[in-house]
Amino acid sequence: VEAVHLIADGKAPRIPQPKEGATYEGIQKKENAEISWDQPAEALHNWIRGHDKVPGAWTTINGQVVTFYGSSLLDASVPAGQELTIKGASRPGLVTKNGLVVFGNDGKMVLVRNLQFEDGKMIPASKYFSADETTALELTEEEKKIAEDIR
Repeated sequence: VEAVHLIADGKAPRIPQPKEGATYEGIQKKENAEISWDQPAEALHNWIRGHDKVPGAWTTINGQVVTFYGSSLLDASVPAGQELTIKGASRPGLVTKNGLVVFGNDGKMVLVRNLQFEDGKMIPASKYFSADETTALELTEEEKKIAEDIR
């Protein structure tokens, strides 16, 4: 109550906020968002979700920077999947039908749903090993005519 009265009377002390440390821009830099794998699953999940969407928590897989999006804690038995070596991780990740499962240093799991590569291409994590497969788009004769009309 006393503070409210001081403000109302215009007598409240005014202490200017220092400029140093007054911004969050420093933590929004991509180089500050690399995933440190030596932590429990909950900390990994919080790190990935905390950097989702900007700037995106990232790690190195097969020499390429890969950004993780859409994580959740996974409280189940270890799912079947194809192993994926992740730089700095004590245990390989697993590419499963639901996404990429990564492990904390406590043995618990985090499920990552989407991955983005350095070229900007984003894929569902479950499609990591099939990402290089390309399918040709085949148009029907009617669709070819419409495409030609549009051109």
